[in-house]
Amino acid sequence: MVMVAGLSAIAPDTYAQSANRNARAATRQEKMDAWHKDMAEFRARSAEERHLSALADSIAFVQARAALQNQDFVLEADNVTFRNGSTVFVNSTTNFISVKGNRAVVQISPSNMASGPNGVGGVTVDGTISGQQIVTGKDGRITLSMSVMGIGINAQVEIYMHPGTNQASATVYPNFNSNTVWLNGTIVPYENSSVYEGMSL
Repeated sequence: MVMVAGLSAIAPDTYAQSANRNARAATRQEKMDAWHKDMAEFRARSAEERHLSALADSIAFVQARAALQNQDFVLEADNVTFRNGSTVFVNSTTNFISVKGNRAVVQISPSNMASGPNGVGGVTVDGTISGQQIVTGKDGRITLSMSVMGIGINAQVEIYMHPGTNQASATVYPNFNSNTVWLNGTIVPYENSSVYEGMSL
């Protein structure tokens, strides 16, 4: 009788343990199912976001290419590199190269503290464009080269726009010294630009 009673006491405990294990397994499975569902939704969102981003880049590229070819654009720079190799992250509203018809403006304003000659922390020079040439390479990169001559500037300017996007870089080679400067940013149609032009030399 004692053995039977002992077995009777053990049986419910064994059943309870088994039920707990099953419950934990079910909980783990539910968590795994929820995780797989979340990942599937994330991938779907990511794919849609990538598609929208690629579409936006494509539209921006078409607009920038047309603006470049029409000489009616602004390269809004977000960083500038100087001859000594130092790179400065800058405000794109005050650091740019703009082209409107046969007029070009090059403005470099790396400082937000000093007023500078142009009143916005740097230098603004403008001049007349000549000898402009646009070439599209085999890789799709578009290169615009031009000479800019004016009271405050006498330089060769080359602008490179990368294929499929409006991301661009530019090199300004002054003809009277070796203070070459490089700009990186985006090209936007002139009328869509929000740059602020300071006082030119």
